Amino acid sequence: MLFGNKSSSVEWLIAGLGNPGSKYEKTRHNIGFLTVDLLAEQKGVKLNKVKFKAAYQIMTFAGARCLVMKPQTYMNLSGEAVREAAQFYKIPADHVLVIYDDVSLPVGKLRVRPSGSAGGHNGIKSIIAHLGTQDFPRIKIGAGAPEDKEGMIDWVIGVPSQGERKVLLESFQRAILAAECIIEQGCARAMNDFN
Repeated sequence: MLFGNKSSSVEWLIAGLGNPGSKYEKTRHNIGFLTVDLLAEQKGVKLNKVKFKAAYQIMTFAGARCLVMKPQTYMNLSGEAVREAAQFYKIPADHVLVIYDDVSLPVGKLRVRPSGSAGGHNGIKSIIAHLGTQDFPRIKIGAGAPEDKEGMIDWVIGVPSQGERKVLLESFQRAILAAECIIEQGCARAMNDFN
């Protein structure tokens, strides 16, 4: 990788998961979208290119050329967008970093993992199916869960309270730092520092 790496090549794919459309914009299920939006804002770019069934931009982040994307397929088909971009740029699965909401974690809690099952998350299920592996790094951001498990769908597509939003905004910032750490120093270090 050190020699002959064209500056036009992309080394990492960072996918923030969510659902397109104003109806879902600020919901818990769009935690991944909101995190990569914040990253783009900090880099002074917009995720306004459209290809690979995604809104995306290529930027330098953590010293690497990264394609940062928000799949526009709806959550359950996220893998289609991720696979298309990864195949096009020949990005190996261990350089596909996915950021998403996790209802099994308290609001704002981060969990970095180098691989693993979908854990009931349909977006991750789709990515595993399309990449043909579960060995890709991910950053889960806690969305909390309703007391009544029957209300799970309404919960994930619901808007967090003002108190939760404050906590989540801080966790989006930490998730960006965790992503930087994964790219620069590897998953083990990021797990140590952010879990």
